[in-house]
Amino acid sequence: MAGGNAIRGTRVGAGPMGESERGEAAPRERVSYYCANGHETAPSFAAEAEIPDAWDCPRCGLPAGRDHQSPPAPPRNEPYKTHLAYVKERRSDADGAAILEEALGKLRASREL
Repeated sequence: MAGGNAIRGTRVGAGPMGESERGEAAPRERVSYYCANGHETAPSFAAEAEIPDAWDCPRCGLPAGRDHQSPPAPPRNEPYKTHLAYVKERRSDADGAAILEEALGKLRASREL
């Protein structure tokens, strides 16, 4: 039983289409990149495009370079710092004690009223 839809199961662009209908493909160039884990990635770029010096490895996420003998070093990850860690970088223990004493003094004064 036909549903009346002559192009059922197809989509726009499906079907045999040759170069004459699509146009010619741009000239491509494959460039190899190597990461610190030894993975090789070879994306293709248009021939007239500017080739980047670094590329992210799709397998491990590390930066990859074009030199196989000396790939870029993995980035150094800084540990997560809490707000308190940042405050301790800016203030000494004596400063912190003075600020705490001042805040406690204001709190005690407000309770006495």
